[in-house]
Amino acid sequence: MRPAAGALPSPGTPPPPGAPGAPAGTAAAAGGATRGGITIRDASKSFPHPDGTEVPALSGVDLAVSPGEFITLIGPSGCGKSTLLRLIAGLDRATTGGILLDGRPIEGPDAERGLVFQNPYLFPWLNIEDNVAFGLKARGRFREERALVPRYLELVGLGRFGKVFPHHLSGGMAQRASLARALINRPLVLLLDEPLGALDAFTRMNMQDEILRIREEERITMVMVTHDVDEAVYLSDRIVVMTAGPGRVEQVIPVPFARPRARNIPDFLRLRARILEILNFAGRIEEPAYQI
Repeated sequence: MRPAAGALPSPGTPPPPGAPGAPAGTAAAAGGATRGGITIRDASKSFPHPDGTEVPALSGVDLAVSPGEFITLIGPSGCGKSTLLRLIAGLDRATTGGILLDGRPIEGPDAERGLVFQNPYLFPWLNIEDNVAFGLKARGRFREERALVPRYLELVGLGRFGKVFPHHLSGGMAQRASLARALINRPLVLLLDEPLGALDAFTRMNMQDEILRIREEERITMVMVTHDVDEAVYLSDRIVVMTAGPGRVEQVIPVPFARPRARNIPDFLRLRARILEILNFAGRIEEPAYQI
C-alpha cells in the first residue's frame, strides 16, 4: 500500500528552516545560502511528434526549492526528470507555467545555473586545466579570474592533474573535472543529470561524498536526477518522486537524517523501502499458484 498523500508536506511548500519536520540540513544550508531559490509553478512541457501531435513530457509541476537545499528527482524512465532539469537550466522553455530563480523568470541559459551531465563531455584536445577554464574564457572572464582554475581543481581533488588530457583520467576523475568546469562559474544552482550513473559502485559512493563536501563548501543549491534510491536517500534534504510520463510530482519526501549518514541504519532502510513501494518496485512474496 502506498503511504497516504496527506501524511507528507504538499509539493512546493517546504517547512521553514528549524521548524518541526524541516529536512535535515536545511537550516544549515539556509544559514549559508540566501540566493539560489527555485520556484516551479504549474510547469508543463510538450514536444512535437512527426505525426503533427504534441507529446506531453511534464504536466502541472509545482515545486519550491530553498536556497542551499539538496533535492533529488526520482521516478520511472521517461517521466520528465531530465526535461525538468533542462527547464531549470534554461536550455528549454516550458510550454505552460513558469520557473523562477530568486523570483526572476528563467528565460535562457546563464552561468548562475551550472549543469553536469551523466557523461563528462570534456574536450579531448584540451588538458584538464583548459577544460575547466573553458567557461571563464567563453564569458571573457579568464584574465580576471584565472586564479580560480587551480582553486577548483584542488576543490575536486585534481590539483596534480591540470596538465594531463582527458584520456589519461579514470571515469571518476573525468567527472570531477566536469564538476570543476561547472563550479568555476560560481553558480547559484548546480544541476546534476545522473552524473554518477556510469561509475562503478565504489567510485560512485566516493563521488557522492565528494558532492556533499563540495556542496558544503560552496553553499549552493543542488538539484540532481537519479534512478538510484539509495543515492537519493544518502544525498538529499528532500526527495521528489515523479509519476510516469507525463511527469507530475507525486510526493515530496523529507529525509530526516543528520549528515553524515550511514546506509545500513534501520531508518535509512525503511525510507528506502518506502520510496521503492511508491515506485512499485518493492516486490512481493506470494504463494505460488500451483505446487510441484
